[in-house]
Amino acid sequence: MRKVTYSMNVSLDGYIVGPDGSFNWTAPNEEVFRFWIDEIRHIDVHLLGRRLYETMLYWETADQDPSLDDADREWTALWNPLPKVVFSSTLSAVQGHARLASGSLAEEIERLRAEPGEGDIAIGGATLAAEAAAAGLIDEYQAMVHPVLVGGGIPFFPQGERRVDLELVETRTFSSKFVYLHYRVAR
Repeated sequence: MRKVTYSMNVSLDGYIVGPDGSFNWTAPNEEVFRFWIDEIRHIDVHLLGRRLYETMLYWETADQDPSLDDADREWTALWNPLPKVVFSSTLSAVQGHARLASGSLAEEIERLRAEPGEGDIAIGGATLAAEAAAAGLIDEYQAMVHPVLVGGGIPFFPQGERRVDLELVETRTFSSKFVYLHYRVAR
């Protein structure tokens, strides 16, 4: 059965977006970007909330930009054909290899887990991940910790979540600046 993995960039104080709504501090350096390129190769489908979907729309046409470097082109070549399921109550249409979710998050995950495939089901966006976490649907948490304190905003982990015991899978330090943390839910 395919696992559900929640991966996001996060500030050291635990936020994916700052209090002013910005996340410009999440820009990866070359080494971190290469890491995310390698990670996406293990994904079969990506579940996104509306805000993350709209943020990632840039990549749908980025390959037409002649100023892209090789890493950006490689990311675009992997991201664009990747199937995406968007959860939104306000969007009526999506672009590219995305579709609007037709069922609840739990129903979509159950259906996707039943499909053949070896890659993970990635989930992005704090609101969507909070819903999945509350239902016990997340198998792994991956956080790329950025060396910044933003002082508030949208937290990586939902507030008031039930206790979840985790097992460390991997840690990695990048350029002595970023730290990657990978945990598996202990079941």
